Amino acid sequence: MAIKPILFNTEMVRAILDGKKTCTRRVAKNIPYHTHRIEPIYENGRLQFNCFYSACAPTLDIYADFCMPYFPPYQQGDILYVRETWGHPISLNSDKQYVFRADEIAEIGFKNDSHIWHPSIHMPKEAARIWLKVTDVRVERLQNIDGKGCVKEGIEEEPLKYVGDEFVKGMFHDLWDSTIKKSDIDRYGWNANPWVWVIEFERCEKPKEEE
Repeated sequence: MAIKPILFNTEMVRAILDGKKTCTRRVAKNIPYHTHRIEPIYENGRLQFNCFYSACAPTLDIYADFCMPYFPPYQQGDILYVRETWGHPISLNSDKQYVFRADEIAEIGFKNDSHIWHPSIHMPKEAARIWLKVTDVRVERLQNIDGKGCVKEGIEEEPLKYVGDEFVKGMFHDLWDSTIKKSDIDRYGWNANPWVWVIEFERCEKPKEEE
């Protein structure tokens, strides 16, 4: 078991706090371009994936199949602490050391949009209030997600009941593309259908060794 950070934007932090989000997808970068199959294997008790891809074999001057090991960012059982947009309380009399953008009011009588916030990437580990345990890790194409997968990602469940998978996938499509930089949309946007890590998790307590 390892303890590692993971970043979420404010909307997704709220979904986790509300119990609506139990899964996240992250772009699996550096997978060979012509990968056509990925298989999970366990090596010395740790999960890794073999990427099978086609490429030109220089010595043969033909296309051939190759295999390259690829390691996930997290293992099942890892503990993640969530990095989120954070700040310090305005009131000098506050007994709080940190406040969070995802809360409706950062400090009594002080609205979020008036506060000075720091990016999640700069949040110190000691400020973490949300801890997650990884329950499953796999890799798949982005567009392979189904309606239930979208709900696990934090999309509202009601549309799935009444209008079906494709509508909900459209909602996730919009959500996904909103998180991708415009300069990367051609490579990692929904239409590019990149390989992604699928990381499922559940809320857990802060490990005792971190207290």
